[in-house]
Amino acid sequence: MFVPFESLADHSRLWIYQSNKKLSAGEIDILSDALRAFTEQWTVHGQPMKASFHIAHNRFVMLAADEGYNAASGCSIDGSVRTLKALGQELNADFFDRTQVAFQLNDEVVALPMAELKSKYEAGLWTAKTPVFNTLVDTKGNLAAQWLTPAGATWLKRYLPKETISG
Repeated sequence: MFVPFESLADHSRLWIYQSNKKLSAGEIDILSDALRAFTEQWTVHGQPMKASFHIAHNRFVMLAADEGYNAASGCSIDGSVRTLKALGQELNADFFDRTQVAFQLNDEVVALPMAELKSKYEAGLWTAKTPVFNTLVDTKGNLAAQWLTPAGATWLKRYLPKETISG
């Protein structure tokens, strides 16, 4: 059963999917309609899930379920994955490409391939203080504190000189 994203409890489980491209307004409309239909009928063992979604920065799909109402199961999670894979095919987007890291640079989302992280750091495109989008946030309540994290406080610190991290 669909509920507004804002009304979900903070303990609601969260899955964040990052598109490999910025989605157009038309693509957002298609995605929103499909995700609304999916969350309206999303079930776990025949019981409705209290669920919602949010699309952020025309690139991130946040799918959430209140597990205090009904806990997600492997089958219900598989259903969401199938839905996002099908939508990805329809929109010519990949929501499962884990080889890109998204940074917030000058109020824009810039996704960099992992293979280019070191050279882009050396070129000054990002620093230890550059906000990076954390797609591993696991609950709606953790979004505020963990969604945007300075690169130096993440696994990206391995690309930084030691004095940058400690200083």
